[in-house]
Amino acid sequence: MEWLKQLSQAIDYIEENLENDISYDKAAKIACCSTYYFQRMFSYVTGVPISEYIRRRRMTKAAFELQTSNSKIMDIGSKYGYDSPTSFNRAFQKVHGVAPTVARMEGSILNSYPRISFSINVTGGTNMKYRIETKGPIRIVGVRIALQEDQEQNFKVVPKFWNKTIKSNLISEIRKLTNQIPHGILGITVYENFEKIYYYISASTNKPAPKNFFEYEIPAATWVIFECDGPFQNSIQTIFKRFLTEWLPFSGYDYAGLPDIEVYPTNNSKSKDGHSEVWIAIKNVKQSKHMEVK
Repeated sequence: MEWLKQLSQAIDYIEENLENDISYDKAAKIACCSTYYFQRMFSYVTGVPISEYIRRRRMTKAAFELQTSNSKIMDIGSKYGYDSPTSFNRAFQKVHGVAPTVARMEGSILNSYPRISFSINVTGGTNMKYRIETKGPIRIVGVRIALQEDQEQNFKVVPKFWNKTIKSNLISEIRKLTNQIPHGILGITVYENFEKIYYYISASTNKPAPKNFFEYEIPAATWVIFECDGPFQNSIQTIFKRFLTEWLPFSGYDYAGLPDIEVYPTNNSKSKDGHSEVWIAIKNVKQSKHMEVK
């Protein structure tokens, strides 16, 4: 459960700096992970990108100040990081649905977004089907698209990339490459550094990479493999959230920080639901702590 404590400390940092510049890098350092993985985990656990969370919290506080003080609207906007009336007005309307001037009128309906806090609730929830397997290096070959550290933008880019790939003949070429484990059409995000983040639609294979295809090798690892059925996008996101909040805290394992693997069926690439798997690399907590001591 240590990582949830670290994530809570990162939220403390954000809350203490809503009136100042907020560094994603510093928040990620507090959470003991890379900036990219911090944003990714935050989105899965909370259901919103960190940029949207910060916007909501700032606009919640701005709304309270508009209603309880005589400060100028632009002064309040500047206090929460907006350097022009237009940008503040746009952000305020996105959160509340009305302009800042309307918020000062009695009877105006606004939205309040409280601070996020993390806790573990023990419930009789739905079971999670999983297995643990140790595998050697996994070589993938496929097409890819560049991503950013901004998860809000990535959530728009990846579905469009899938649609484009499915409509082309590329998905058929990828299907033909599959001859290694894991079998299926793979969706994989590879983070090398903040300038090199890619999403691959690929296959696990030992065949040569066709022209204009890219290859990448995922290091040997121990994997926890979850099975899921239903709409792919919802199923995959649900698995990641439950992995972070229900499975990982009690498992005796740490998240290894390797590329996660989404495994989709090869028989019908146009289907948006069915049986899929999520492979997440893990490491034994005791072993990782022993290595740190050495």
